[in-house]
Amino acid sequence: MGENAKIREVRFYGSYFQDFFERLSFKAKSKVIWTLRLVEELPRIPETYLKHLESTHGLYEIRVQTSGIAIRLCCFFDQRQIIIVTHGFIKKTQKTPRREIEKAIEIKRRYEIEKKINRIP
Repeated sequence: MGENAKIREVRFYGSYFQDFFERLSFKAKSKVIWTLRLVEELPRIPETYLKHLESTHGLYEIRVQTSGIAIRLCCFFDQRQIIIVTHGFIKKTQKTPRREIEKAIEIKRRYEIEKKINRIP
């Protein structure tokens, strides 16, 4: 996987992801970066790394597993080749917590409003 092999682009909206990422260990950060590169470069992303969140309209989770810790990054597609990451969290239960889904829905709504009024290219 070379530097120019990007099929899609991962972008971050607001500081939600950055605030979460800064609190992770070095090892966890490295695995998150590795997984994001995989998401950008693989022609078809296995469900192991990107899964649609049930009962949502267009929300997905990027799945990172490291040292027994399940890290999840909520995201959605803007056009076909752009993935917008809303925020991240450590998953502690089998199901994705409703409050995390609601947070992603709200961030997506804000993103779409800003895009509509041309604040986001």
